[in-house]
Amino acid sequence: MLLGNIALFVQIVEKGSLTAAGRECGLSPTTVSERLAALEAHYGVVLLNRTTRAISLTDEGRALVEGAKSVLGEVADLDSRIRYGARALSGPIRISAPIDTGRSLIAPAVSLFLAEHPAISVEILLSDGYVDIVAEGIDIAVRFGDIADSSLRVRRLSQKRRVVCAAPAYLKIHGEPQTPDDLKNHNCLVMRFGTSLDNVWHLGTARSATAITVRGDRVANDGALVRQWCLDGHGIILKSELDVGVDLQAGRLVELLAQYAAPPIPIHMLFPPARVRPRRVRALADRLVRVFAAIDAPAHQPGSAP
Repeated sequence: MLLGNIALFVQIVEKGSLTAAGRECGLSPTTVSERLAALEAHYGVVLLNRTTRAISLTDEGRALVEGAKSVLGEVADLDSRIRYGARALSGPIRISAPIDTGRSLIAPAVSLFLAEHPAISVEILLSDGYVDIVAEGIDIAVRFGDIADSSLRVRRLSQKRRVVCAAPAYLKIHGEPQTPDDLKNHNCLVMRFGTSLDNVWHLGTARSATAITVRGDRVANDGALVRQWCLDGHGIILKSELDVGVDLQAGRLVELLAQYAAPPIPIHMLFPPARVRPRRVRALADRLVRVFAAIDAPAHQPGSAP
């Protein structure tokens, strides 16, 4: 019963309310409240601060969530080994990724992975904004750039440049910018990452770095939509070569200001700060490492599919 109450507590935190956790587990709000009270009584501490509108973790609750995910993962692994044999993998995996990369790389890799491991289920959450992987119960997150949260476990996947590019149709009408400063006179299609507007484009190397504030008539928090606007000839974008490499190779987009390109930025896999990751999570992480390694292999053009 203790493990069941701990698992329910994790659901409450991930879903954001006792009612939502109850719906997920098929329990009434009264039952959820009683089991949470029993868990708090067992430990002799308050795990959640509750108001009529929101819940928040106490320090003890936060410690329990972090430790519980590791313990519950190990229990699930043990269950799968007993039920399906030592080699079989089973259970759920939640993975978070940027929209373009998630659609073009992560989703196909997951499909192949699931074909080999039918007892596993995968939930893919695509977002170009900030996602708290601990609060959201994410097992694997793929992220661009440096990682600020030192508590997360990190595994390097690759590094890719961000490319200034546009469709031939746009360039035929408006011409090509010759210097970064020329971007101020062009319609630039801008990404929004959560609350941050990506309208300051950093170009050049450390010795010749420049930051240009751009403007345009379209802004979106969906990288795939911004890329499509660019393909349709509506303006210039700054996008990872991982997302536009195939378009550049096919001539659907043209790289601009290549001599001012900034150094590549890293791509990482992030994991919550658990001591042990379930075998199913490790297996999918290893698969993604191979996917990115295939992209980086000399035989592949930048951005081409593995």
